[in-house]
Amino acid sequence: MDNHLTAATRGRARARELGVVVGALPTGPLNAITDVEGVLVGHTTLDDGADLHTGVTAVVPRQLTAEGRALPAAVYAGNGYGKLVGSTQIDELGVLESPVVLTATLSAFRAADALLTYLMDRSPEGISFNPVVGETNDGFLSDIRRRPITERHVLDALEGASGGLPAEGCVGAGTGTTALGYKAGIGTSSRRPVAEGAAVTVGALVQANFGGVLTVGGVPMPVEELVPGAAGEEPVGNSCMIVVATDAPLDARQLARLARRAIFAMGRVGASYSNGSGDYAIAFSTASPELPRLPDAGLNPLFAAVMDAVEEALLNSLFTARTTTGVRGRTRHAVPYDRLPRTGAGEPVG
Repeated sequence: MDNHLTAATRGRARARELGVVVGALPTGPLNAITDVEGVLVGHTTLDDGADLHTGVTAVVPRQLTAEGRALPAAVYAGNGYGKLVGSTQIDELGVLESPVVLTATLSAFRAADALLTYLMDRSPEGISFNPVVGETNDGFLSDIRRRPITERHVLDALEGASGGLPAEGCVGAGTGTTALGYKAGIGTSSRRPVAEGAAVTVGALVQANFGGVLTVGGVPMPVEELVPGAAGEEPVGNSCMIVVATDAPLDARQLARLARRAIFAMGRVGASYSNGSGDYAIAFSTASPELPRLPDAGLNPLFAAVMDAVEEALLNSLFTARTTTGVRGRTRHAVPYDRLPRTGAGEPVG
């Protein structure tokens, strides 16, 4: 399994290792969605070094799988050009009853069936389930029509999900994705704001595959100017999936407000929000239902936290990804570290 490859193993680095720091709020210990207690991440990667670059990423809250309770949740569609399985029931009931699985567009439905197997195995008497599967289109680099994702790939990601720092970049559902003209993938980050006198955690995980011009700390980094010979055209099917987790006691309406901010954060890194981009955020809370809900007046620190965490997760998805050549000889290049602006302490990695 490749759940916890380090940046050094991949030869790539996270934003903070490169001197790029987003915002002033502290991060969690891992600077990852897994800083939210009970939230686990698993990956299955399919990469044949030629035409196939795809996979599965699973976000698994233990509160769902171990305690068997639904979690308050919300979905926000910045642009609904996508196939987010299970979203209407979340909208209707305001709860998440399933892990969140991410994969490629044409594999989403096979992944949903596999996730159904997982859910049925854990509830032998159940007769209704709401598997949640998000997707982006990795067809620019991967032969998406092969629909290579099997039930075993999905179950491996779910059953292998664990804590610790998740692997990022070209892994799992991010193996074949591109964003802002560069190779992208999976990224994660977290923040520890104080809300109503109590420290809480907000974590984000992204599957980045959208168009625009990469912007780092307000500085545009157009690929056609920074990478000799690179083409700046945007493939069809640009999208972004964002999963936000928090241990703050919020209801579904408040989580929808966090989900909206997650989509807004894409603009900070230069997203174009194009017609064909399916931009979705799913936000859920792991807090005990016995805790009093935070008042709306206390949400500002969480809004700042989700914006910063998503922005940094998106940058991590790009900075940890490596140059990839895929189907039909198409190539997406890694972000060149020597052209990055430094926004915080630390020496850039060459």
